[in-house]
Amino acid sequence: MTGNPVIVAGGGIAGLATALTLHQIGVPCVVFEAVREMRPLGVGINMQPNAVRELYDLGITQGDLDRVGLPAKEWALVGLNGNDIYSEPRGLLAGYNWPQYAVHRGLFHMLLHEKLVARAGAGAVRLASRVTGYRKDPGGGVTARVEHADGTTSEVTGALLIGADGIHSAIRAQMHPAQPPIHWGGAVMWRGTSLAKPIRSGASFVGLGTHRERMVFYPISHPDPQTGLAMINWIAEVTLDNSAGWKQAGWFRQVPTSDFVHYFENWIWDWLDVPALIRGADHAFENPMIDRDPVPTWRDGPVALIGDAAHAMYPTGSNGGSQAIMDARVLGAAMVEHSVTPEALAAYDEKLCGPISQLILRNRGAGPFGLLNLVDERCGGTFDNIDDVIPPQERAEFMAGYKAAAGFAIETLNTAPPTIPQGARVRAAQAASLPT
Repeated sequence: MTGNPVIVAGGGIAGLATALTLHQIGVPCVVFEAVREMRPLGVGINMQPNAVRELYDLGITQGDLDRVGLPAKEWALVGLNGNDIYSEPRGLLAGYNWPQYAVHRGLFHMLLHEKLVARAGAGAVRLASRVTGYRKDPGGGVTARVEHADGTTSEVTGALLIGADGIHSAIRAQMHPAQPPIHWGGAVMWRGTSLAKPIRSGASFVGLGTHRERMVFYPISHPDPQTGLAMINWIAEVTLDNSAGWKQAGWFRQVPTSDFVHYFENWIWDWLDVPALIRGADHAFENPMIDRDPVPTWRDGPVALIGDAAHAMYPTGSNGGSQAIMDARVLGAAMVEHSVTPEALAAYDEKLCGPISQLILRNRGAGPFGLLNLVDERCGGTFDNIDDVIPPQERAEFMAGYKAAAGFAIETLNTAPPTIPQGARVRAAQAASLPT
């Protein structure tokens, strides 16, 4: 291991989880992030029990997570006439040793940033600085090219470079210059948050509809003691003809709810008023459901990809953020075993690239929401008794298969040893100053 720090390109969830893990195991690192100021952007995401376990091992507490979200109690799929297709408890109620958390993505991101700065110092994160490429150095290590918001550029030498720069990753583009363009399967999502009273368990994740038109919603805050209202995260989704490709100038934009609420105008039951929920949002954001085709490796010598840069996937499994955290922890465990070396990156790549590439493709097939599609195929989405449409055993096997593929099968997770043993440190870790 050299005296140079590990360079992390990107300060999102994947990059910050990586930096927190490296700090925990005694590896100096510096994060380069393109934004000028960290702000709590985004809406809701889920942290699955496997990721919450890793957060706890990182010293992020239940109290910390309660400030940015709440424990999920139920996951449910509902047919078009309001009848249940499938429901199950989540987190501790399901028998996991750790909860599942539904969190505000932006607040959770800020929590990770605050923890890193408190532990490693303000210099651990360099804002307004984007890593645009890299050069493998003949004597070992890597040099990253950094573009700054003021128009200047610089080069920074590191022991390793971790590309956590998202679905538009410059690191991945250099590593795989012939990769296909971003893949859009035809689904368009509108996301927002609205104040409303939680339904069912009070902390239920509910999927409703078919592959053509679907709503997903769940609370991401504890209810207000006075009003009983909570912040409800919702995603409205419609599948369109994608033969002509995505025609908008960008992949993400703010839009008025009037642009899309008409798709759901008749989705009103005594327990849910979907158009009212949508119209209750302060703002809504439109983006196509996109991912990238898997690549054969996430590693190029002293350079590795992590998070969406490695495996951008459809959000149908609610595990993109969770997998980014798992990536960081598996990478840290590889460094504990192999020190800060390309061999550590090779071990990380060997463990995760193949299985998670399969998960990308599984999520394209609707992930756990595939049950909604089966109901649609067999009865058009309406039924009196779901057992007459999909037998209980078939539903249970479908969900068990997804959990196993996503890495949070209950018994497997509960009996697994810690990814990084408590107190583990990288062998022969050397002090290193951050680059100026």
